[in-house]
Amino acid sequence: MVESVRAAQAENARNLLDRAKRICHQRGVSTGTAARRSQRKVNAEAAVVEGEPREALCQAAADMGAGLLVVGSRGLGTIKRAFLGSVSDYCAHHATCPIMVVKPPRDDDDHGTTN
Repeated sequence: MVESVRAAQAENARNLLDRAKRICHQRGVSTGTAARRSQRKVNAEAAVVEGEPREALCQAAADMGAGLLVVGSRGLGTIKRAFLGSVSDYCAHHATCPIMVVKPPRDDDDHGTTN
């Protein structure tokens, strides 16, 4: 039973990652060509990593030598955050570089999105 749950979780993770990649591509979030990257005022890199989100983000930022780690916040209240944990709180305390926490827009009702 445990193995079938793991397999289902892995499949769900692959589907979610594929969806995220499509959304990023549709919104123009990619590393692009070297020429296009050199024209940017901000040098940003995208990476896909696997693992526990909070640990994977901090490790990827360290591995990439990031000057800034940008993470999202769902704006959970204190009680929900205590039970569910907070990726942004963890990163603020464990990242080896400065972090920026971005809140969702006020008109975003968080319809089925996760971070």
